[in-house]
Amino acid sequence: MKDLSASIVLYKNSARVLAHAIHSFLSATVESRLFIIDNSPTDELKYFSSHPRITYILNGNNVGFGAGHNIAIKQIIATTKYHLVLNPDVYFDKDVIAKCYQFMQDEPEIGLVMPKVLYPDGRLQPLCKLLPSPRTLIMRRFLWLSAATLEKLNYTYELHCTGYNDIVDVPFLSGCFMFLRTSTLQQVGLFDERFFLYTEDVDLSRRIHKVARTVFYPLATIYHHHERGSYKKVSLLIHNINSAIRYFNKWGWTTDKERIDINARTLNRLVANQQRMSCIGA
Repeated sequence: MKDLSASIVLYKNSARVLAHAIHSFLSATVESRLFIIDNSPTDELKYFSSHPRITYILNGNNVGFGAGHNIAIKQIIATTKYHLVLNPDVYFDKDVIAKCYQFMQDEPEIGLVMPKVLYPDGRLQPLCKLLPSPRTLIMRRFLWLSAATLEKLNYTYELHCTGYNDIVDVPFLSGCFMFLRTSTLQQVGLFDERFFLYTEDVDLSRRIHKVARTVFYPLATIYHHHERGSYKKVSLLIHNINSAIRYFNKWGWTTDKERIDINARTLNRLVANQQRMSCIGA
């Protein structure tokens, strides 16, 4: 697949976990190019660039997740048909790339695809989501003492009613594995670099969703360690909050009619599958 490239952004990552991600991509492709964008303060991980299909770029400082991927995308956007934004803590079988690639080839109106995502132990990661409101994010962060209320909220927000076994158009797909059509990126732009970490994926998904289909594709499955760092480190929590503030400053806090319309259309599309009533908790 000469018309496919990928990028991984690093910041002091585990070499063992990273090796698994790199091996997954290189084993699943023959000619595709992989960019490793290293935001770490040193080049300790440079030795991974010995493979001829890997381009290693050391930034010397942490420019952020989206800005890091943009460095790679800018180099290939005019010459490559598809680009994969890949987390360093993701791994998958050899057939995943081919399945996503062929699905995009068969469905030219799709701009973004995400496969089914599992924890290494096989549990589902519910990463299909509606566009968030401030209320949704605040409740998901601070309602951990009210498990029943949080479960009801997440059931709708994470679209659990779909069962995660059907191909579904979803307005917000996780940044851990974004299979992107570069012509769509040329239309909507790259990652918004105002988001240093967190919410850059919902912002890009949203912009793509406005002009193309953004699709959950469960016929391919990947594994994601997903340590949820913002729940463990205060510094990451601060980044999460700052990015959320920037996101709502950009799209609107209480007056985001577009979000309301997109979420309503997403739920209404499920009517054909007789799923909407359970999605909204009715």
